Amino acid sequence: LVKLYAVRRANKGFSCGPDDSYQKEFEESFPYDETADQISAIRDIKNDMESAVPMDRLLCGDVGFGKTEVAFRAIFKCVMNGRQAFMLAPTTLLAQQHYDNFKERLGSFPLKVVLLSRFVPANVLKQNLQDIKEGKADVVIGTHRILSDDVVPNRLGLLVVDEEQRFGVNHKEKIKAMRANIDVLTLTATPIPRTLHMSMSGIRDISMLSEAPLNRRPVQTYVMEYDEEICVQACMREISRGGQVFWLHNKTGDIDTVASHLKELMPDTRIVYAHGKMSAHQMEKSVESFIKGEADILVCTTIIESGVDMPNVNTMIVEKADSFGLSQLYQIKGRVGRSDRQAYAYITYLPDKDMSSDARKRLMAIREFTELGSGVKIALRDLEVRGAGNLLGAEQHGQMDVIGYELYCRMLDEEIKHLNETGDTEFKIPLQVNVEIDFDSYIPPTYIEDEASRMAAYRRIGAISCKSDADDILDELTDRYGQPPKQVEFLAGVALIKALAGQAGFEKVCIKDTGVLLYFASDRKADFETVSILLGRPEYQGRILFCAQGKPYLHYKPRDKDRSRTASDAIDILNILINKG
Repeated sequence: LVKLYAVRRANKGFSCGPDDSYQKEFEESFPYDETADQISAIRDIKNDMESAVPMDRLLCGDVGFGKTEVAFRAIFKCVMNGRQAFMLAPTTLLAQQHYDNFKERLGSFPLKVVLLSRFVPANVLKQNLQDIKEGKADVVIGTHRILSDDVVPNRLGLLVVDEEQRFGVNHKEKIKAMRANIDVLTLTATPIPRTLHMSMSGIRDISMLSEAPLNRRPVQTYVMEYDEEICVQACMREISRGGQVFWLHNKTGDIDTVASHLKELMPDTRIVYAHGKMSAHQMEKSVESFIKGEADILVCTTIIESGVDMPNVNTMIVEKADSFGLSQLYQIKGRVGRSDRQAYAYITYLPDKDMSSDARKRLMAIREFTELGSGVKIALRDLEVRGAGNLLGAEQHGQMDVIGYELYCRMLDEEIKHLNETGDTEFKIPLQVNVEIDFDSYIPPTYIEDEASRMAAYRRIGAISCKSDADDILDELTDRYGQPPKQVEFLAGVALIKALAGQAGFEKVCIKDTGVLLYFASDRKADFETVSILLGRPEYQGRILFCAQGKPYLHYKPRDKDRSRTASDAIDILNILINKG
């Protein structure tokens, strides 16, 4: 991942030209007034596309805030500059909707748009794949089917990823492989913590759509124990005003039983159900009848989570909400309230359910963030609840995983600097130093009681790169929490030794009562001239031994058994070696 982002920043990509008359004509055909945020995001994206550096921008905005229109304009600009554009959606329903909407927006423009999903008949799919390969297809909209090996793009210029958090790690690996030198635009209402953290740290650019469209109202949200009577009354109230209802039951095995039970409770209502394990034909038939207003209630799984636009649906019942993620709950809630009519969401959980603290926090956040444009606040709260996760792998949970993040950023900056200076795209992994100690170095819970603050302190200490960093952090901790205990001072010292040892070319440091052992890295040449200067210094004569047999190392014998002084001496020795005397 480090190499990918470093190479992307150093690479020269394809530059689009300025807007032409066709672009202006396409944009003027948009039937609504753009919000100020939309105009700003469009400007940023066009500047990225006209630059030589490949775009990697996150477009973050609540459901219905106009992300899709911004993406359509980027796609049109890419195609007008002679390149293909891919748009990747997480569900067949959403891919179909994007396909229909884009064809409608194109009007009379002679661009060829093709769809790749399981809804497409085999003979049409085969022709679409051929057209993509030969460059006859200008725009390709589809599900993860786009990532299959038989999809061979012809001069791909732009990849739009809708709702990135819905794609698994394996899909993302494929996406990453496609994106070394093409423009990438990611759309999301609630970025996963990892994505948001990368944007906040400047690894990826971010544009925000926080301004609600005209006449849009916040969804009235009730977080409560499941009460069948209240939920049925809510459904009847919505149907009596001519609206429709989503009833979310996220279990395919008995969804038909739930639909039958609701039919018994509300005999005069028209109820259909849909889930992802149905055949394409069955699902299309159910959803189509609901969209056309031939049914009042759609009992469904999370297939409605992404993007499907049904403005007449303004009441939603969610069962067992504690089993959903925070961003997912927010996405689901965004399926209602897409018109100027007041919408209602009943987020329910089983009575007397023993919930985890994280589940309780998620439900509290859903209740708290009801105003329009809360998607990023939700994602920030998610970041607090479960951490940013492991940037380099599949895990997206756990506060401890966050600690390595600053190291990642530092490695990225070093690699970009190296690429810019040398133009060499071969990836060289920065020296990883293993420090072994036989004394305690940690932050006791009695010193910093709050877990999140303790983790923040660990991250700060982990980012130490020089003596002034260590002094600043210890001063700050003293101001906030009082005099640090010995374990914290040792931890800061170990972090500093680790950073300096890497700069001096050592791959392992052992600090024990018997002294300090510094092992030279096998792939780095030892600087014998500097070592001889060190050996010649009066204060170290007889205390430093250089062993050149086998794996070369330096052995420092301390003056006494004061561990603080031993660590301080090790820092002085490393500084001498780095500064060559």
